[in-house]
Amino acid sequence: MNADDRKKINDLDLKNWKQYDDITTDSLWMIGARDNSGNHSAEYHGNFVPQIPNQLMKRFTKKGDVVLDTFLGNGTTLIEAQRLGRNGIGIELLPEVAKYAKEKLRQGELLDNASKTYQEIVRGDSAKQKTREQVEKILENYNKKKVHLIIMHPPYHDIIKFSDKKEDLSNADSVEHFNKLFGDVVSNFSDLLNKNRYLAVVIGDKYSNSEWVPLGFNLMQETLNRDSSLRLKSIIIKNMVNNRAKRNQENLWRYRALTGGFYIFKHEYILLFQKK
Repeated sequence: MNADDRKKINDLDLKNWKQYDDITTDSLWMIGARDNSGNHSAEYHGNFVPQIPNQLMKRFTKKGDVVLDTFLGNGTTLIEAQRLGRNGIGIELLPEVAKYAKEKLRQGELLDNASKTYQEIVRGDSAKQKTREQVEKILENYNKKKVHLIIMHPPYHDIIKFSDKKEDLSNADSVEHFNKLFGDVVSNFSDLLNKNRYLAVVIGDKYSNSEWVPLGFNLMQETLNRDSSLRLKSIIIKNMVNNRAKRNQENLWRYRALTGGFYIFKHEYILLFQKK
C-alpha cells in the first residue's frame, strides 16, 4: 500500500468518479422508502433508515475500518457495516434492545458476512467512562486504537419515550438537560475518532407549547463546544417520509397546520463534523 492509499478515507476510485451515481453529494437527501433488504427491519420505533449509514460508510470509510454508533437501537448501523465489510461497535442502553440487535446481527452473519467483519455490542450508557473502557477493550482486542467513523442518532428529546431510565435522553426534564446529556456522550467519545475522520449526528427538531424547538442546531453547537478539534463540514437535510404518527393523517395534519400557523415537519438533519 502506497502513501496515497493510506491517506484515503474511502475505497472510491476518483479516476472513475462518474461510476458512483449511487453516492449522494448534494446537501438535500431525498430518500424514498426505507431499505428493508437483507436483515434490516422497521420493527423498532425510532430507528433510522439504513440508507443514512450506507451513504456515510461508503463516503467516509474503507473496508476493514471501524464504525462506532453510540445510540445503537435495534442495530441498523452495525447491520449496514456488516453488509459493507466494515467493522462495527454499537452502544445500547436498554438490555432488551441490545439483545434484539445482537440476534439480528447473528442472522445477518448468515446472509451478508462474507468478509468476516466483527460487530460488537456494548450494553451501557454512552456518557459513562466504564462504557468508554469497554469500547477501548474491544478495539485493543482487534489491534486498533481509534475508530474511523462515529454515528450518533440520539432520541429526539421526549418525542418518543424509550424507557424510564434517567440515563435515557428521552427522559431529560428540559431541552437544556437533553443538550447536556448528549454533549456528555460527545465528550466521552469524540477523541477516539481518528484524525481527518468524520462524526455524524442524525437529529430532528420538535414542537413544544406551540414553539419550534431547534434540537438540530442545539446539538450542532453542543458538539462544537465539547470538542474544539471538530469542525462543521456539512449540514445535510433529509426528507422524512412515512412518519408513523402522521401516516394516513395527511389531511388532519394539513388542517392543524393551517389553523395553528405552523409547518409540518418533513425533514431532519445529518450534521457532519470532521476531526482536525
